[in-house]
Amino acid sequence: MQLDKAKKRIAKKVKRGFQGYPLIAITYFGSTTDQADEVSVTLTLEEGADALEERFKSTDDARENATIQSALVKIIERTDCKTLQENPGVTLVPAP
Repeated sequence: MQLDKAKKRIAKKVKRGFQGYPLIAITYFGSTTDQADEVSVTLTLEEGADALEERFKSTDDARENATIQSALVKIIERTDCKTLQENPGVTLVPAP
């Protein structure tokens, strides 16, 4: 899937707001706010349930990585999530 198409599909689902469960939350992490080195996808099946988490690492910016963005779209489709949340920007992670 093309990068622009994947990003548009994700943005469209995010704009809908809360529609119920299952809920997926996407968070980008990086050592600087300019580049996301890692992305976390958290799935919550119902209110109060433990969340399942999947992480993807990238050598380049994960927000601009077509493979990662396509994988996110596939996860969204396969889980049939009703709500998609995307945390804005990049959450800073201290360098090891």
